[in-house]
Parts: sequence; C-alpha cells; structure tokens
Amino acid sequence: MKIQGRMFIWLSVFILAMAIVYGVWAKEPAGATALFLAFGLTIMVGYYLAFTARRVDVGAQDDKNADVADDAGELGFFAPHSWQPLSLAVGGALAFMSICFGWWLMYFSAPVILVGLFGWVFEFYRGENQNQ
Repeated sequence: MKIQGRMFIWLSVFILAMAIVYGVWAKEPAGATALFLAFGLTIMVGYYLAFTARRVDVGAQDDKNADVADDAGELGFFAPHSWQPLSLAVGGALAFMSICFGWWLMYFSAPVILVGLFGWVFEFYRGENQNQ
C-alpha cells in the first residue's frame, strides 16, 4: 500500500504544477479551478493510503522479491446476490427523468430510492442472509 500512496502523492505534485502553469499561462479560471480540485482529491487519496500503510501489515506489493502467489487469499466478503442495486438504479433513473419531464416525478422516485437504500444497508439483518 505504500507504493500506491507514493504514486498518488507524486501525481498530486504533478497536477499542482500543471495547475499553476495552466492558471498563469491560460488565465482561464474554470480549468485552473478544476486542476486545483483534482490536486485536492489526489492528495487526499495519497495521504489516506500513506496513512493506512503505516498501520497495516506489509503487503506483497511492497516487497520487491514477492511472487504473485504471495498476495493470494481472501479478498473480503461479497454479497452472493442482491436486488437492492436494481431498485436504486430504477429510482435514480426516475429522479434524473424528473429533471426532464417535471419535478412531480421526484415524488415517485424518492420512495423507490429510500426502499433500495434501506434494503441495501439492512440486507444482512433479516431474511435468509441474516448474520448471527
């Protein structure tokens, strides 16, 4: 994880330099603002990765003599199936269609979004996938 943190920090330094050069040379505020915001995002990700790398065990990606098989193992817990993303997608589509067709459509999309959101959050607290 250390290498990813360093990569993002170096990327943020490059973006900051390009933002300064672009801001001085082009004198166009929208592009310079976007580059400064990109700098802020990359420095946040780089700092988080570097901060986290100090607190977790050294991974195989940080060892120069590691094999690919050294990083094998469990990657995490993933839901076997879920209908909640479909509900959120339908609700989101209705919400964006309300911009085009009329704000009254938001009254129908908000409950669909809330049902999908609450269903996704509490998916493993009830039903057949309940964790003990």
